[in-house]
Parts: sequence; structure tokens; C-alpha cells
Amino acid sequence: MVDIAIRPRCAAAGGPRVHSWATVSQPGIKRGRTCVGRSVTPFDSLVIGAGQAGLSASHHLRRLGIDHVVLDANEHAGGAWQHRWDSLTMADVHGVADLPDAAAPGDSHDRANEVIARWFDDYEQAHDLPVLRPVRVDRVTDVGGMLHVHAAQRTWVTRTLVNATGTWTHPFVPTYPGQRDFAGEQWHTVAYPGREHFRGRRVLVVGGGASAVQFIGELATIAEITWVTRRPPVWTDEFSGRRAIELVEERVREGRPPASVVSVTGLSLRPQEMAAARTGVYERRRPIFDRIERDGVRWADGSFVAADAILWATGFRPAVRHLAPLGLRSQHGGIALLPGSRDVQTSVTAALDPRVQLVGYGPSASTIGGNRAGRAAALAVRAHL
Repeated sequence: MVDIAIRPRCAAAGGPRVHSWATVSQPGIKRGRTCVGRSVTPFDSLVIGAGQAGLSASHHLRRLGIDHVVLDANEHAGGAWQHRWDSLTMADVHGVADLPDAAAPGDSHDRANEVIARWFDDYEQAHDLPVLRPVRVDRVTDVGGMLHVHAAQRTWVTRTLVNATGTWTHPFVPTYPGQRDFAGEQWHTVAYPGREHFRGRRVLVVGGGASAVQFIGELATIAEITWVTRRPPVWTDEFSGRRAIELVEERVREGRPPASVVSVTGLSLRPQEMAAARTGVYERRRPIFDRIERDGVRWADGSFVAADAILWATGFRPAVRHLAPLGLRSQHGGIALLPGSRDVQTSVTAALDPRVQLVGYGPSASTIGGNRAGRAAALAVRAHL
């Protein structure tokens, strides 16, 4: 197996600690109902994941008086944000939307992985949300028309499900010939060790998305950077968030895997990247290499670039493997969603099983989209019940 650093920062070692409902008391949880080979009263709904979309969904479910619980795999509040690299500040993030009834933190030079995690934690407490952690869901099955949510030796029974697991736990790393032979380090975005780790080194940045552009912006003035992408990047000074979301929604409606926003909008440079831009690093981009060798990478024409490290800024895939037993995927490989209301970000209901809502998936895979999808999911749950 290729040694690539893809373990999220601050992730708990080993499996999740499993607590008994009989001995754990948490704000917002009135009573616990797990099922291990016995009959229990099911929840009306269950939310998997306590990131922005999951918290929004829980808030709206509670507002509607729907009995539910939220299962979160992390040890602490903060969703995926708590695992982001330390050099990512609130001034660097691509916008964080408000949570329902709670304004988002403003721009600052404070670490985003601390500010947003603290904000999420305060929100859970202030709104008395029924979050139980750490609980890592293994699979969801249909038993006699009820949904059984399994986590290690425990099972929760629910009438409906809101999936808010995002993408952070499913980093994508492509494979290339010779990858096992590379003598240097290989890192993925999910485990990015920070700017200083690469000082004075030869770094190959792979990927054509916003993260790659941002990493280059951090590293180009202190390291020797080579940027490679599968396709030529498309630069733009104009960004239509609405059109981007509509294009992603079209794919999801057809049951195809969601595409990234950048793939349908293009890239742009922020002020933070201008110092790197002046070095010419973005203009020196090269097409993807043919193979990886011990000390670098080689193209089909024989040209070679030496590298001490490869930084795979190659994105993520939706974390939905636990839903596989429900058979939600279409013939095109994605989970088709029914059209929502006038706002495309309210497309949340699985076409093949209306009991299941997916938030933070496809057109709602952004902080503002997650909020809107959370409300839409709660309303869809109420309508189904």
C-alpha cells in the first residue's frame, strides 16, 4: 500500500469510544433508544453528522417538534473544520454562512479550525441539540420498513434519516505507475502539515482546484513548486455561485456523482496568492505526468522533475458508503435526488427512498447550501411522517 498521509489532523486514534445510553447524560438528549436484538420505540428521524448541514437539520427538526438524535463520529464539536490545517485562518476560508439564528464568525487571522469548532460547540449547547459523540456509523439497513443505523455493537431505529456526513473523511488520491517507488513524502489535503514543513523543499502540487491554488500561494515563496493538473485550469474574474450550483444540481438529479464547484466555474486568485503569482508559478503549470519515479516524476516525452514531496490536492468524494445497503445509487454511480423547491439547494430527498434526505451533498455542498438543505430536509421529514 502506498504511504500517503491521509489521516485527518486531530483524528482520534483507534475506533470510537462506545458509551451506553444508560450511563451517559447529554444536553438535548431526553432518552436513549438503542436496539441490540430487542424491540424499541423508533426515533422519528436520525441525523448522521454534526457539521454545518447536520446542525442546521437538527435545529429545524427540533423547531418542528420532531423527535430525533444526531450521531457524530468526531470526539469533539466542529465537524470537518476542526481537522483543517493550522495556517488556514478565518481570512483565508471561502466564506462561512450563518447557522440558523446564529451569525458566523467574521474574518480574522485566528485559526479557522479553532474559531469554527468553538462556534459549533457553542451552537450545540445554546440550542440544546441532541448530539451524541463519538459514534461512527458503519451501515444503515432496512428492516421491516424501518431504518436501522448500526455503529459497532449498537443500533438505532428510525423512521427517517438525514445524512450529513460531507466529504472530509473520504479523500481521493489517484494512482499512477511507480507511485509505490517514490522515496519522498506524499501528503493529501486532509493531512496537510502546514507551510513550514515544506520550506526549502521541492514540492509537486497535484490538482486543479481551489485548494491547490491556495497551497501554491502559501508555498511558492519558500519552496520550489511544480504545479501539475489533468486539464488546463480555467481562470475567471467572475463567479456565479447560483449557476455553479445549478450545474451541480443537474448532475445529481440525473443520478451522476456530484462535481466540484470549481469544475463548473473556474479558478481565481485572491490577494493572499498574489505574492506567489508574481513568481510565475501559476503560469508554469504542467500537464499531468506519465509516471512517478523514486526521486520525482516523468512525462511521456522523457522530461523529468525532481521532487522531495508530492502534495495531492485532488479533492474528496461523498462519504456515503454506510448507505450502500439501501441501494440508493443510480446506474450512473451517484445518488439521484428529487428536485426541490424554487431553490436548487433544497434538492435533498433520495429519489429511490424518500425516507432518506442528503444534506451537504451535491448542490448543497457548501455552508450556505447546507443551511438551506437542513431546513428542506426537516420539512421533507415532516411531510413523510
